Amino acid sequence: MIASGSRRVSQPNPSPSPAPRGAINRFLDGVERVGNRLPDPAVLFLMLMLVVWAVSALLSTMTFGEIDPRSGEPIAIKNLLAGTSFTGFLATMVNTFVTFAPLGVVLVAMLGLGVAEHTGFINAGLRAILAVTSRMLLTPVLIGVGILSHVAVDAGYVLVIPLGAVIFYAAGRHPLAGIAAAFAGVSGGFSATMFLPSSLDPLLAAITQEAGRIIEPTLVISPLNNYFFTTASAVLVILVGWFLTDRVIEPRLKGTAVDADTSQLPAMEPLAPAERRALWVAVAVMIAGAVLLVLTALPADSAWRAPADAPADAAGQLVVAQAPLMQSIVALIFLFFLLPGVVYGYLAGTVKTHRDVIAGMAKAMSGMGYYIVMAFFAAQFIYAFAQSNLGALLAIKGANWLQAMGFPTALTLVGIVLLTGLVNLVVGSASAKWALIGAIMVPMLMQLGISPDLTQAAYRVGDSSTNIITPLMPYFPLIVVFCQKYVKSAGIGTLLALMLPFSIALLVLWTAFLLLFWALGIPLGIGASYTYPTGL
Repeated sequence: MIASGSRRVSQPNPSPSPAPRGAINRFLDGVERVGNRLPDPAVLFLMLMLVVWAVSALLSTMTFGEIDPRSGEPIAIKNLLAGTSFTGFLATMVNTFVTFAPLGVVLVAMLGLGVAEHTGFINAGLRAILAVTSRMLLTPVLIGVGILSHVAVDAGYVLVIPLGAVIFYAAGRHPLAGIAAAFAGVSGGFSATMFLPSSLDPLLAAITQEAGRIIEPTLVISPLNNYFFTTASAVLVILVGWFLTDRVIEPRLKGTAVDADTSQLPAMEPLAPAERRALWVAVAVMIAGAVLLVLTALPADSAWRAPADAPADAAGQLVVAQAPLMQSIVALIFLFFLLPGVVYGYLAGTVKTHRDVIAGMAKAMSGMGYYIVMAFFAAQFIYAFAQSNLGALLAIKGANWLQAMGFPTALTLVGIVLLTGLVNLVVGSASAKWALIGAIMVPMLMQLGISPDLTQAAYRVGDSSTNIITPLMPYFPLIVVFCQKYVKSAGIGTLLALMLPFSIALLVLWTAFLLLFWALGIPLGIGASYTYPTGL
C-alpha cells in the first residue's frame, strides 16, 4: 500500500542525478531538445498561420481535379490574402476566439475545480484514495479513468490529466509521468471505450452511414457498430500505457527535476478527524448529485434527452450531441466540484465566507493566463487553416492515392490507419477528418467487399494513435501548461518526447489488434460486419 498511519511518502527528488541514457532515451532527449527550441507555442501558432496564408495564396491559382465530398465540386484552395478573405478574418477574429470550443470548456470547468482545490476537497480526497490504493495499480487505474472520461466528451482533458499529475506526485512518483499516463488514456485511447459508449460513436456512425448511402441508399449503420472492438481496445491501451509509463517514461524522468512550487501540492499526511468528516459529507453531496442526475435522466420523456425534433436516430437518446445532457457536461463538472468543494470548505474550516469561494475561482483563473494567450493564437490558426481548405486537400489526395494503389484488404486497412494518423497531425477534429476521408474510402471499399464498419474501425485506430503528438490538437497547449506547473522549463518538445513512445506503440499494436480481430472474425460491434455483398 502507498501509505499507512502517519508515514509520508517521499516526493520526487528536486535535484536527481541523471539516469543512464540508452538509445531510446537519447532519441527522446533529442526530440525534446529540438521540440523545446521551437518558438513559444503562441508564436508557433502565429507563424503557422502566416505560412497557411502564404501557401493558400500560392495554391489558390492552381486547379485540382479532386472532388470535395462536402460539396460535390472540385476542391479549391481559398486565398486568405485576398481582400475579402483578409477583412473577413479580421471581422471575425473576436468571435473566433470567444467561440473556440476548448476555451470555454477549460475555463468553466476550472472554476469549479479551482474551488474544490482551494478549499482542500481535492487534496483530502486524493490523500484518502492514496492511503488505500496500491502504488503499482496507480498507472492502469489512471489510464482506465482517462478512457472512461470519453463518456463526458472532452472532460478528461481538464479533469483527469491535471489530477493524474497530482496523484502521481502525492504517491512519490514523477508528476509528468502522471500527465503522460492520463494523456495516453484520454487522448491516445480516444477511440477506446469502457462499459459506456461515447458521444463519438453515434457521430462517426452517422458520417459512415451517409458515405455508405452513396452505394446503398437504404444503408443503416448502428451507432454501436464498433463497440466490441473499442471495448476490447481499452484493455490494449491500458496494458500498453501501463508498460510504457512504468518502464520507459518514468525511468527517463529520473533526471528531470520538479522545480515548481510544491508547497501547494498534497502531502501524504493522514486526514485529521475534521477533514475526514468534512470529506465524507462532501462526497455524499457529490453522490447525491449524481443519483439525482441519473434519476432525472432515466425517464423516456426526460428533459436531458435529445428533443423530438432532433434527427430520428438521435431523438430521445442521452449519449448524442443533440442531448442536453451531453451539452451540459462542462456545466455539470463545474457543479459537481463546486458544491462538494464549498461543503468541504465550511465543514473543514478552510472557508469562512463566500469571499473565500470567489478567491478560489480567481486563483484558478490567474493560473490560466498563459493558456488564454495560446488559445487566442491557436483559434486563429485553426480557423484560417479550415477556411483555406488545405487540410481537406491533403485528406482527399491521400484517400485517392490509397484508392489508386489497390492494395490487398490487410494493407488497405493499414493504409487507412497511416493516412488518418498523418492527416490527424494537421486536422484535429475527428468528425471533420472522417467526413473527408470516409466519404471516399467507405463507398470505394464497399465496392471491394469491405464493410463500412471495418473501414470506420481502421479510421478510429489512426485517429487516436497520433492525437497525443500533434501540437495542433486544440488541447495540446493546455497539457503543456499542466507540465509547466511542475517543471518550469517544459515545452512542446517535453510533451512530444513523453508521448511519442505511446503514439508509436499504439499505432503498431492497435493496428495489429484490428487485423487480429478481422482475421479471427471477432464481431466488431452490434449490427456490424466485415464484408459487404458486392452483388447488391
